[in-house]
Amino acid sequence: MITIEEMEAMLDELATELPEQFYKELNGGILLLPDTRLSPEAIDGDLFTLGEYHYSYSMGRYITMYYGSFEALYGHLPPEELKSRLRSTLRHEFTHHLESLAGEKDLEIEDERQLARYRYRAKLRRRLRAREEDRQP
Repeated sequence: MITIEEMEAMLDELATELPEQFYKELNGGILLLPDTRLSPEAIDGDLFTLGEYHYSYSMGRYITMYYGSFEALYGHLPPEELKSRLRSTLRHEFTHHLESLAGEKDLEIEDERQLARYRYRAKLRRRLRAREEDRQP
C-alpha cells in the first residue's frame, strides 16, 4: 500500500483533472483523512466508506476521502489500479456536489439502490450460513 502522503499527492493530481467550474462553492475543498470508515450500513463489517460529500450551512461544502478505507479494501493493488479507484471515488463525490448545487438527487437515489442490493445479498448470505449450520452434525 502507498503511504498517506503518496495518496495525498495522487489525489492532488486527480483533482487537477477536473474542470475549475466543478469547484464552485466547494469552499472546504477535498480532505484526505487517515481514518478507516466502516459504513453505518455495514452488516458483516464488509462495507467501507471511501469518500463522502458534505454540505451544511455552518461548514459549507467539502469532500472527505478516507485513506484507511482505501488501504483496507485496495491496499493489495498496484499504485495505478489504486489511483483508478481513487479517481472513481473522487468523481462520484463530485457528482454529489454538482447535483447538490443543481437541486438534484439522482446519485443519492442510485446509492440507496446499491445499499438495498447490499442488504438483500447480506440477508441471503446469512440464510445460507444458517442452513449450513443446521446441516452440520
